Amino acid sequence: MTAPAPDSNPATYVAAVILLYVELPETPLSASLQDHRQARRMHDAGVPLQIVESALLLASLRRLIRPADLPPLPPIRSLAYFQPVIDELLVHPMPDNYLEYLRLKLNRIAARPALPVQKNTFLDDR
Repeated sequence: MTAPAPDSNPATYVAAVILLYVELPETPLSASLQDHRQARRMHDAGVPLQIVESALLLASLRRLIRPADLPPLPPIRSLAYFQPVIDELLVHPMPDNYLEYLRLKLNRIAARPALPVQKNTFLDDR
């Protein structure tokens, strides 16, 4: 997952944010109108695209590497879920090369085999 170069064009920025969002694990396959509005608000607030990508990756990784003994989190349903991490990174920016590390880490975790999932609600002993 690589973000396009930052662009002052709002449509390009929004498209880049939405693409980054829907490519993440545990996010919807398509973005809602509200997600598009959230991305536009980020653009209007001047949030650099690199900060948005870093926040999306960091929040996703935090979810994916939670201890297995904790209850599972519900799926992410909105781009707004990432706003606290964006705010965090605006106050405390990451080192220059950290975004590449986050990309690599997420790719490694995403490449791991998934746990078996029950595909139906019928018991085998029926």
